[in-house]
Amino acid sequence: MAGGGGGNIIASNRRKNLAGPSGWAGLIANGRIFLIAVFASLGGLLYGYNQGVFSGVLNMHSFETRMHSAVDDPGTKGWLVSILELGAWFGVLCTGYLADKLSRKYTILLAVIVFCIGVIVQTCAFQPSSIFGGRFVTGLGVGSLSMAVPLYNAELAPPEVRGSLVALQQLAITFGIMVSFWIDYGTNYIGGTGASQSEASWRVALALQLVPAIILGAGVLFMPFSPRWLVNNGRDDEALQVLSRARRLAPDSDLVQIEFLEIKAQYLFEKETSAIKFPDLQDGSWKSNFKLGLYDYLSLLRYRPLLYRVAVGSLTMFFQQWTGVNAILYYAPTIFQDLGLGGNTNSLLATGVVGIVMFLATIPAVIWVDKVGRKPVLVSGAFIMAACHIIVAILTGLYHESWDSHVAAGWVACVFVWIFAIAFGYSWGPCAWILVAEIWPLSVRGKGVSIAASSNWMNNFIVGQVTPSMLDNINFGTFVFFGAFSFAGGVFIWFFVPETKGLTLEEMDEIFGSAGMAAGEQERFLAIEKRIGLDAYNDPDPDRASPDNDIRKHEIEKA
Repeated sequence: MAGGGGGNIIASNRRKNLAGPSGWAGLIANGRIFLIAVFASLGGLLYGYNQGVFSGVLNMHSFETRMHSAVDDPGTKGWLVSILELGAWFGVLCTGYLADKLSRKYTILLAVIVFCIGVIVQTCAFQPSSIFGGRFVTGLGVGSLSMAVPLYNAELAPPEVRGSLVALQQLAITFGIMVSFWIDYGTNYIGGTGASQSEASWRVALALQLVPAIILGAGVLFMPFSPRWLVNNGRDDEALQVLSRARRLAPDSDLVQIEFLEIKAQYLFEKETSAIKFPDLQDGSWKSNFKLGLYDYLSLLRYRPLLYRVAVGSLTMFFQQWTGVNAILYYAPTIFQDLGLGGNTNSLLATGVVGIVMFLATIPAVIWVDKVGRKPVLVSGAFIMAACHIIVAILTGLYHESWDSHVAAGWVACVFVWIFAIAFGYSWGPCAWILVAEIWPLSVRGKGVSIAASSNWMNNFIVGQVTPSMLDNINFGTFVFFGAFSFAGGVFIWFFVPETKGLTLEEMDEIFGSAGMAAGEQERFLAIEKRIGLDAYNDPDPDRASPDNDIRKHEIEKA
């Protein structure tokens, strides 16, 4: 279907005047949504834990002994890591359809069930084939969660805190990474760190991720549906009630009504556009719906405003992965050993610090990303990461054969790996997912997010596959390579990505090409807004303070 309506033309000024604060004050004012988003972001914790835990497991003596045929060869070792990303890539492509068909809520539940099956297979593994199979199935669940959770949070959130709530996904990811590194460090001592080490050291580390998965699977049953998904499926009354409870305002309050009618107008525009373009596919049959879904995917490539969004989403995720962040996360113990930290215990300890600093650095992004904006955060993070890579490359090039006599240089290199983790934690970690979740029109939102997120996982797969060979063959050139891509990512954001701070999901059309809409489509969208009563909330002055702000504050305090 076409590139989506012209944004909320009539009442956007009024809604902005009624909107609450952003940042920490906005999270408190939207406490109910904040708590729901925190719980949904347990999906991010599963994603992060799974990313981090395997880097330590790979270096455990008992795992190397059990799976030596897969661990000893760099190529097979790369597959052992990256098979999860391949599964996640396939899972996220399937999730676009499932999120639209089953709902965002039940897609999260299905992803948790698949995830648990994969974890159980890995935990009970006695041959590399079980690790390969289990990690692929786990990847299906992780990939689905990586798309469904930020999509759910974005659609439930008011625009003034949407970035912060979607950033919770990355905060949960970094928390999962941090916890997994330290669990690896602790379980590494089960039975000793050498030949006497028990297999429980890695089996327990893998099995523990079942705990948050089961909690999320049970709790998601009590979470609300996405109001935008409800409108898209003709359940308007439920959508209005969800918005009312989420905003802690009466269903007939101006802010709730405007937000509901904006969503409704966008849906009606997309529906009418579909009826005009494909009149023979409106009978509601499975075959017709399948064809409409296929045309939705084709529209992402055929219509320039949507193709622009595909490029922004996919390339943002491309550059996120080629910063080298997952090369660091997956192979951190090996990298720290190469930088002169002798022994598996010391390298695991240094790896644990990566998890801590990345988690702490993500917290400011959750609080301030809706004040600062997406572009400044992404550009600054990219350039800092590029500088860190180049410095580590220079030090490695100079001293990689003599770390024992240049201990200080080894520690400086380690510190810059930690600074890299900080830069990623506050920038490309959260903000890339924010962009991917918020730039799509309602009719293709699930499919659009799945395409962009699949770029993340395919590039994640490639990074995991090639990193061991790169470290073996080009050594410090690995850091030069990732540094160049980090710098290029910053340039891409600077020149080609628009700022999306503070816009509703429906208003994204205005900055992604709706100015070029045909006059007839613009007129039709205005007619829809007037037909459903959105013109009653018109406020021609975008800067005028609204007296209803006081009413909103009073209603929130009373709630």
